[in-house]
Amino acid sequence: MRAVIALAVKDLKLLARDKFGLFWVAVFPLLMALFFGSIFSSGGGSARGLRVGFVGTGDSASIAAFRDALAASDVMTVEEMPLDSARDLVARGKRVAYVHYIDTSESNFGPFGPGQPSIEVGIDPARQAERGYLQGLVTQAHFRVLRDGMMDPKTLRPKLEEQMATIDTLSDMDEDQRRILSNLFGSLDQFMANVDSVSDSDTTSLLANSPFGDPQITFEEVTVSRMSPKTAWEITFPQSLQWALIGVAAAFGVSIVVERRRGTFLRLRLAPISRLQILLGKGMACFLACLVSSALLLSIGILIFGIRVQSPAGLVVAVLSAAFCFVGIMMLISVLGKTEQAVAGAGWAILLVMSMTGGGLVPLMAMPNWMFKLGHISAVKWSILAMEGAIWRGFGPAEMAQPIIILLSVGVVGFGVGTYVLSRTD
Repeated sequence: MRAVIALAVKDLKLLARDKFGLFWVAVFPLLMALFFGSIFSSGGGSARGLRVGFVGTGDSASIAAFRDALAASDVMTVEEMPLDSARDLVARGKRVAYVHYIDTSESNFGPFGPGQPSIEVGIDPARQAERGYLQGLVTQAHFRVLRDGMMDPKTLRPKLEEQMATIDTLSDMDEDQRRILSNLFGSLDQFMANVDSVSDSDTTSLLANSPFGDPQITFEEVTVSRMSPKTAWEITFPQSLQWALIGVAAAFGVSIVVERRRGTFLRLRLAPISRLQILLGKGMACFLACLVSSALLLSIGILIFGIRVQSPAGLVVAVLSAAFCFVGIMMLISVLGKTEQAVAGAGWAILLVMSMTGGGLVPLMAMPNWMFKLGHISAVKWSILAMEGAIWRGFGPAEMAQPIIILLSVGVVGFGVGTYVLSRTD
């Protein structure tokens, strides 16, 4: 064990003397945290492949019409489900949001009847960039339901007549209100009589300026616990921590091939220590560097940017698991070539793809559907999820189990494959 520790100390000293390598391990992740935090704080952007749950409350046919209108969007995947399931999936980051459509109509007149529908959007706090986009899509679906209803005279005109007859029977209604509603429904009836000559744009304009045009949309942040991110930094720092781990893995992956090319690895093999001890020493140095870099970045986030950690124990487990995972990835990268250029090129290519598909570089909202699904095999995604779960998502042991097991499995497989290949080519 003393030999392993001595080798680890040797590698850490070499890393500390390499100013350029130290920049990628310690400074670059902080710059990424500032960059992504600034972007997230200002919002904006577009969205693709939004996975949304839909919950309908009420018996009106307008619920089904609204669901279909929402699903008609080419950037949204809508799945109908109970409210409890929708909240759970959003809280665990498996859905961007859920849309709860509550039909408050007091008659079978649908969205034109008394009482406008109430629409609640529960959103993942980590997906605030999509908030404005979702509001636009929900409003568009609402107008589409109204427009489609108005463009069907055979269905709508009998309901107009029913409403006008109902107004005449209401004895407690104010006369001015009765007159206004009668004129409104009368105008609509006349409009429907000539609907074939009216364009879709004219219909949309009429709806937007009508008394029933604006839906009641409220947003609610959904997390496992009642705690939600206080600032954008709590969301972006788990993302930026991945760059610390990526920088360490890339630096140590190249260091192995450098030692092999310069003969250092051969001299170590001639010493009275085994190959396994050499590799364990290299792995321990990489592991400790990952921990130090992560601790440094988290300390800056907590002390300067006010990041709150809901579960310190969970965060420790998440960071340890992620560090172990990237040690395995480092070992796998180190055997991808026989020269520094080959290993560095292949290593950064793999790490960048992992970061892009896992949400470390390209925001999940900007991903096409195929890339979003591909992210399930990226260690970066599960590392981010584990750290978010500990910092603000409120994950318990059951929720933390999946990302932690995946990270540890990737680490074991990567280290095992790397060690095997190295032993065959040594």
